[in-house]
Amino acid sequence: MDKWSGLRLIPLVLALAATAQALYSSTSDVISLSSGNFDRLVKDSDSVWIVEFFAPWCGHCKSLVPEYEKAAKALKGVVKVGAVDADQDKTLGNQYSIRGFPTIKIISGGKSEDYNGQRTAKGIVEAALKAARDKVDAQLNGRSSGGGSSSGGSGSKKDVVELTESNFQKLVLDSDEPWLVEFFAPWCGHCQRLEPEWAKAATELKGKVKVGAVDATAHPEMTSKYGVQGYPTIKFFPAGRKRSSDAQDYDGGRTADAIVNWASDKASATLPPPELIQIVNDDTLQEGCVKHSLCVLSVVPHILDCDANCRNRYLVRFIEQK
Repeated sequence: MDKWSGLRLIPLVLALAATAQALYSSTSDVISLSSGNFDRLVKDSDSVWIVEFFAPWCGHCKSLVPEYEKAAKALKGVVKVGAVDADQDKTLGNQYSIRGFPTIKIISGGKSEDYNGQRTAKGIVEAALKAARDKVDAQLNGRSSGGGSSSGGSGSKKDVVELTESNFQKLVLDSDEPWLVEFFAPWCGHCQRLEPEWAKAATELKGKVKVGAVDATAHPEMTSKYGVQGYPTIKFFPAGRKRSSDAQDYDGGRTADAIVNWASDKASATLPPPELIQIVNDDTLQEGCVKHSLCVLSVVPHILDCDANCRNRYLVRFIEQK
């Protein structure tokens, strides 16, 4: 190779380096963060921050760009949104224990929490606004504010039922109650981050949906039976006696709020119809309505306006439409 051929390589190397720069332009609402400005802008700030740790070569990071920019634009003036090239800035990546890309953190008051929700602008914005509300509530009540997400809430691990091959049939499939079941691996980082959210969701769902967890590494037969391909995998089992095939995939976010909302909606949609009761006095009204959280009343014509056959036709119609 002559001396000129070496020089011809310089523009090519520079061009390749340029393409590996940040995924977000200087005109983006996403603020470029690095070791040089992170403490000043984020750690020492009173603002709530959403921070993405990415690698320029990461396909998932590239796919996230339009949603993340949309979230940044929506949150402008409310919550700060930034991004760190953790592939280049390994110091920050190590400081925040980044093990995969993209990883999104909610940082407030010097504390950080993982964002485990959906990777959409809507999901990110909702988590950011919740973090901001939590900060305001904490300051209003004279408390210091912590991280932004619902991690480390008031959940209790005792509300999460340990499920195994030996008790799954009895507790879940033979139960009339709806169940939300996590299949996890003890070594799985995503499972470990989900644990406090799962416990909090279990506490909030008490009386509505039973929440359990299966150590899939200890029960490989169940992993295969329910088609578990990765961890954590969450399955919903509707109310009433169930078969294995009744299991439905959970497709919501990985925060306590998202889990509770999703499970509550599912449980309501899959509840069996209530018993039809004719209210003829105060006792039947008490039994049919007062003791239940939901009561639907329908009025039929008076017996003097509609004979017995007519009245019975109304009752049959109600039963068919339950």
